[in-house]
Amino acid sequence: MTENLSPKPSQFKIYLIFTKFRLSFLVILSALSGYLFAGGTDLLEIFYLLLGGTLVTAASNGANQIWERDLDSLMKRTENRPIPRGWMSLKEAYLICIFSLIIGTILLLLINWQSAALGFLAFITYVFIYTPMKRVSPWAVLVGAFPGAIPPFLGAIAATDHFGFLPGILFFVQFTWQFPHFWAIAWVLYDDYKLAGFSLLPSKSGRSKASAFQIMAYSLALIPFSLVPWLLGWTGPLTLYVAAGLGILFFLYAYRLFINCETADARKLMFASFVYLPIIQFIYVFDRVETMIPK
Repeated sequence: MTENLSPKPSQFKIYLIFTKFRLSFLVILSALSGYLFAGGTDLLEIFYLLLGGTLVTAASNGANQIWERDLDSLMKRTENRPIPRGWMSLKEAYLICIFSLIIGTILLLLINWQSAALGFLAFITYVFIYTPMKRVSPWAVLVGAFPGAIPPFLGAIAATDHFGFLPGILFFVQFTWQFPHFWAIAWVLYDDYKLAGFSLLPSKSGRSKASAFQIMAYSLALIPFSLVPWLLGWTGPLTLYVAAGLGILFFLYAYRLFINCETADARKLMFASFVYLPIIQFIYVFDRVETMIPK
């Protein structure tokens, strides 16, 4: 195995790999969309939200790698992570996670206590419930969908200073998206996940019609759910056209997976999910009707 392992990267890149910076970037984009959609305009709050959200997400991703360090060495996609490769000591890993969590939470607290509480709750749920549950039950995906849907919810609450209907709608859209998104990933990585004892597809039969059907069903449900901001008058016709159009395309990828049950189709759905969410969320922002959104 060691013959195919990559050479040691720079220390900076090691930290980026450990904290999954690319994933963190997508998370804070989602939080920013929620903040702007809810009418937030304060540049200092945006700075706190982006940096604080990045650090808390980095702490979550790093803690996940600490928890799964022995399992990571079993899977091809994770065998080059810093801890199993010996590029980072456990002490260093713990210090990075603790520092990131504390500073990130403080930055979110500078916005309001609700944002800090949500960020900390997402960390606890992801690290101490979702992560160990991945080897126990496919229901881990449901549990993981809650912290996964918090970013736009947190962003909207950072702008409004209270829990309300608007942040809840943003949470619900991303919560629904989580299922076809993660199940597509679980389909693509099914063999690798099995090496670590993960069984995360919705059916015990694994890569099957039963799993593909559930992926397709959630993709279909995402179409009307994504139109709720338009139905409530918070956005204009642009949301209707784009959300409906992208939703139908996304569903067609899922339908093709159901028909063929091919990993290549699951991979296309996976990449489509990465593109779908930020487009939808920022269409909401660009298309919002300001007078209809409570401040």
